[in-house]
Amino acid sequence: MIDPWGAYAAKEARVYRSTALIIVLAAIASCAPTESPQASLARELAGYTPGKPETCIATYQNTNLRVIDGATLAYGYGRRIYVNRLASACPALEPTNTLIVDAQGGQYCRGDRVRGLEPGGNIPGPSCNLQDWIPYRR
Repeated sequence: MIDPWGAYAAKEARVYRSTALIIVLAAIASCAPTESPQASLARELAGYTPGKPETCIATYQNTNLRVIDGATLAYGYGRRIYVNRLASACPALEPTNTLIVDAQGGQYCRGDRVRGLEPGGNIPGPSCNLQDWIPYRR
């Protein structure tokens, strides 16, 4: 007599083994070393020359202000990139958070307040003050 449940159990065991293998491989892949935000910024700035610090920089509509890490912001691309290193890490500044800048006029200036808003959140985190902008030019 043929055992129909035996074939089913063998097939189910293969599915479980395959699923377990996928989970193990995903866990191993997630352990791969990733580049730190500062290393990524250093790679982006390779070939650029730092200039004298500037108190204010002009803002442009299609130029993104981005969070490198909790204490570093970058603005611009192409031939000129500005970097702002805050006095200390700002708790709500994360690369995935929305960046809120309380700027006056069309410039980002030293002393302007920045804060982050977590995805799906509606209350921004604590504010921190911008420092001088360091221009990096090609």
